[in-house]
Amino acid sequence: MADPRRSDLIARHYNYTGKLRGRDDGARTGLKADSAVFLGVCCLIVLENLLVLATIWRTKKFHRPMFYFLGNLALSDLLAGAAYAANILLSGANTYRLTPTQWFLREGSVFAALAASVFSLLAIAVERHLTMLKMKVGGLGGGGGGQGGRRGRVLPLLGAAWALAALLGGLPLMGWNCVGRLERCSTVLPLYHKTYIVFCTSVFSVILMAIVALYARIYALVRARRPAGGGGCERSMALLRTVVLVLSCFIACWTPLFVLLLLDAGCRAHACAVLYRAQWFLAPAVLNSATNPLIYTLTSDEMRRAFLRTLLCGQFGRSEESWRPDGDGARGSPPPAEAAPPSS
Repeated sequence: MADPRRSDLIARHYNYTGKLRGRDDGARTGLKADSAVFLGVCCLIVLENLLVLATIWRTKKFHRPMFYFLGNLALSDLLAGAAYAANILLSGANTYRLTPTQWFLREGSVFAALAASVFSLLAIAVERHLTMLKMKVGGLGGGGGGQGGRRGRVLPLLGAAWALAALLGGLPLMGWNCVGRLERCSTVLPLYHKTYIVFCTSVFSVILMAIVALYARIYALVRARRPAGGGGCERSMALLRTVVLVLSCFIACWTPLFVLLLLDAGCRAHACAVLYRAQWFLAPAVLNSATNPLIYTLTSDEMRRAFLRTLLCGQFGRSEESWRPDGDGARGSPPPAEAAPPSS
């Protein structure tokens, strides 16, 4: 049984920030229509990204470093969908049945999933930049370490990304919160300290700017190599277009929520009515986790065929067997993910 005092603590914070009003009116009506739609989208997110992970796992030519990073991004999107769904099911009247620890876990899982997505995008950008630098140094004769060297970077980068994501999402549970300091509380997230909201938003914004800078550098390197690079550089450019599209979609979907959170940090309680409509700013952020699989299938014929094979239990075509790493293949083109330097 939950400690009544702990339930009262959450209610007191929600009442202070003004979020308690209107919640009690709908507390007995069950799942609202908009929540049901969000829940359906979350299920779609989980299924889509499960398909991505299953496709990468069962397709041997996708067992390459770049696809590991894309798989990690799919995993973070999948967990984001699951975290959003849990958040919806534990909201409304259920909010006041939670202990503070449970509340922090509910919200922290969403922050951790967001952080994992951002750090995954950063890891992809770092990997692409390192690969292009080695291609530049190796010239037409080599890739400066090849697949083995790149595989050696995968686990450290992914491990660091998840460790940082878990740390960032867990900071309020570790004490960076506003319990007992109501005047410092966020309106959108009533137990979160405003400075934590500003810190997270600033970290994400700086990382996204760093990613944009890395891709600008990668684009310059690819353009410089294009005259002599042949098919390898063309594949690099194709992959670059895909990941830049993923990044652009991420920024477009999350910017409204970032702006709302910064406004939250600057507003006093009850001063900004828009803060009580946070679900409409969260909606595009939730949809972002469903867009990445669509981007992969729309921008890559190879991945689209692989997804269809997975979806249809291997009955769609035999394009995997038609491709060989030492040639262009009889039917399928080489996958766009690993832009290995062309052989001399």
